[in-house]
Amino acid sequence: MMDAAYDVPEWLDVSRETSDKLAAFCALVMRWTPAINLVSKSTGAQIWNRHLLDSAQIFSLLPSGAAHWADLGSGGGFPGLVISILAESQTPDLSVTLVESDRRKSVFLTEAARTLGLRTKVLTQRIEEIQPLNADVLSARALAPLTVLCGFAARHLAESGTAIFQKGANHAEEVAEARKSWAFDLQTHPSKTDSTAVVLAMKAIRHV
Repeated sequence: MMDAAYDVPEWLDVSRETSDKLAAFCALVMRWTPAINLVSKSTGAQIWNRHLLDSAQIFSLLPSGAAHWADLGSGGGFPGLVISILAESQTPDLSVTLVESDRRKSVFLTEAARTLGLRTKVLTQRIEEIQPLNADVLSARALAPLTVLCGFAARHLAESGTAIFQKGANHAEEVAEARKSWAFDLQTHPSKTDSTAVVLAMKAIRHV
């Protein structure tokens, strides 16, 4: 059962079974972290709010009809495995691919998916070297500057796809810098978990 300390906010409309699975995932992360540093010691105590809910908020941006979600630099599974858990109950036909070049973290992602009963594909490869994923949705959290992420999106996003990138307080500067090299359609959503952060939803990303 879910730990009572893991409060589910109203905007995260999930069943008790799903919330229990999200809590079980957090427990797995904390169990593995001493060995492979999935989350920092400073944020581990706030894993539910700082990592899980921060990841879960972007699932609501899933476009209608999307069939493939790819998460780049998945690390400890935020947001990739969180998306997989939410998709299992809400959009079971959604295929989720996690890309993580660190072999130890990739092993964790594979084992966590197996333990939680998720049909999640894990690729232990560098983002720049894998074949284009043609994803309908592409996500990345705390991975790279927006200019670099645009390059990843240009390679791995389907022509009509949406890139969802979470950015902190300096997001405006990152957008301005990215626009020097890239053109894109942008919608900016306030973060539900951090008043200084935003979620960027980007389409039609092309080099200029």
